[in-house]
Amino acid sequence: MSNSSAVTQLLTDWRAGDEKALDALTPYVYSELRRLAQSYMAGERSSHTLQATALVHEAYVRLVGTDVDWRNRVHFFAIAAQVMRRILVDHARTRARTKRGGGIDALPLHESLVLSPETEPEIVALDDALDELAGKDPQLAKVVELIFFGGLTYEEAAAALNVSRSTLIRQLNFAKAWLGDAMSDE
Repeated sequence: MSNSSAVTQLLTDWRAGDEKALDALTPYVYSELRRLAQSYMAGERSSHTLQATALVHEAYVRLVGTDVDWRNRVHFFAIAAQVMRRILVDHARTRARTKRGGGIDALPLHESLVLSPETEPEIVALDDALDELAGKDPQLAKVVELIFFGGLTYEEAAAALNVSRSTLIRQLNFAKAWLGDAMSDE
């Protein structure tokens, strides 16, 4: 049985109530989430101080606590991409609100998740632009989320979206151009 098939079976067993499946799944999922977070962080500039480990811990806690009928490994990591995006954006928005004198909210990651002041506005601007893109074309926004926030390969993202690799690349190129234009307007 392939690794991907084994993970899919463990996800299915876990959702069916088998707690031992979660125990068997945890090391693999944690390792993959760490890979995704490190992949995401590798694309950031050197002044970015976000700790991949903190992102992984928070994403794992949120994923394990969800009630989702996992279809397969790719579906699980597509949801993980969404979760990681939300964690990054929520933290950036909270820090920006605090800087403007707003209330201080307790974050589950407290000081372990640190964004540099230079990147916070970029993450918020990207999130706003992705939300606007999702309103116009949800598929394009999903492509960006899976590739950049989820760290999925083109093949994995194409499988998650049920499109060919070449279609995914065309969509990604269009989405990047659209986002670049939308973010430059801000």
